[in-house]
Amino acid sequence: MKMKVIYAGSFDPVTNGHLDIIKRAREIFGEVIVAVLDNTSKKGLFTVKERKSLLHEVLDGMEGIEVDSFDGLLVEYAKRKNCKVVVRGLRSATDYFSEYTLAMANKNYKDRIETVFLLSSNENLFVSSSLAKEVANFDGDTDLFVPPIVGEAMKKKLLRRKI
Repeated sequence: MKMKVIYAGSFDPVTNGHLDIIKRAREIFGEVIVAVLDNTSKKGLFTVKERKSLLHEVLDGMEGIEVDSFDGLLVEYAKRKNCKVVVRGLRSATDYFSEYTLAMANKNYKDRIETVFLLSSNENLFVSSSLAKEVANFDGDTDLFVPPIVGEAMKKKLLRRKI
């Protein structure tokens, strides 16, 4: 049975860990909407448009995946997309406790969105967008954290900020 699910995040930038969750969610559910959060209260490295573009590049050719963006409440976005399930990746117990609170809020909100947790693969347990940006900022090798095209985009963006 094919089911459409949402995997939402800032994806600033998209990491190898994010890609692993996206691919596994697609295998399990069939269709995944990768929803980039447009959080105007946070200043990201990349604009929403740039994040969507990078996602399109690294997900090129993968069937059953839609890249979109939203602002506001995830439950309201899910309702607009006629989706009842969101997928979240977990790296650690710390992730679990913060994600659990959000999952319960989403479940108890008026439209009752369910959350399915996928555990990170071992090779991605330490991967985070902030760590990837830190390594890129010092012109380090980002291949453990992000796809090469994303690593190059980060380094170009960070270099422009230093000039």
